[in-house]
Amino acid sequence: MTNSRAPEVVVVTGMSGAGRSTAADALEDYGWYVVENIPPPLLPALIDLVGPRPELGRIAIAVDTRDREFFNELSTALVAMRERGFDPHVLFLEAADEVLVRRFESSRRPHPLQGDGRVLDGIARERELVREIRGSADLIIDTSYLNIHELTAKVSAAFAQPGAQKLRATVMSFGFKYGIPVDADFVVDVRFLPNPHWDEQLRPLSGLDASVSDFVVDQPLAREFLDAYSQLLKTVSEGYIREGKRYVTVAVGCTGGKHRSVAMAEHLAARLVQSDVETLVLHRDLGRE
Repeated sequence: MTNSRAPEVVVVTGMSGAGRSTAADALEDYGWYVVENIPPPLLPALIDLVGPRPELGRIAIAVDTRDREFFNELSTALVAMRERGFDPHVLFLEAADEVLVRRFESSRRPHPLQGDGRVLDGIARERELVREIRGSADLIIDTSYLNIHELTAKVSAAFAQPGAQKLRATVMSFGFKYGIPVDADFVVDVRFLPNPHWDEQLRPLSGLDASVSDFVVDQPLAREFLDAYSQLLKTVSEGYIREGKRYVTVAVGCTGGKHRSVAMAEHLAARLVQSDVETLVLHRDLGRE
């Protein structure tokens, strides 16, 4: 049985270069007690030490893969923490291979697992190492197209408010031609709606402009879809909370991520807010054309 007085615990991990330190810094700014680079076998002992101290509030533990043998024990450590009455959540930071390569090259630092090989070799080894923990993560954030401020906003949306058992959602617009977001829990395809791109007056605008938004949402199918999908997410949110999952990412896609997906993401997010879901809106591909 979970100790109702136990502090909230989140383990921050993921791919090297994906923004783990930025996420940990954001959590610290929001009042979390942050511990970085502790070997996973020591996590239960750390929790035993700090758990009885209510003044520490919420605890964030950043774990990396530099010691491969230790990292393999992370899943075991999480089980041990739950046996002690804690309910640790896992935040996993992800990014595309080419993005990680650019980040390591720009910092002129080697990947911690590349050895005598290339950065890509280290990334491949790390992906295999983190496969299991990624599959069981409570929240995955793909930082490939996020700057520091956007990543901080996503962490804030998920963790800034203490304690309340309610769903927190990120609604992200994207363009299918740039690829589906890897951290999406739901992928919504709104390419069934008429495309403002073919209207010469609307083409240079985006879904954030009122004329484009009205063009998209005034379609009967758009309103019907928003009604139905909002109800679906409400139903899902109740189940997620019951099962202990508090974070969800809804990716809304059109061809280029400029018109339909942006407008529909904004309106879907507004519906979620009306349903008392804490919601962050991001437009991944807006401005890429």
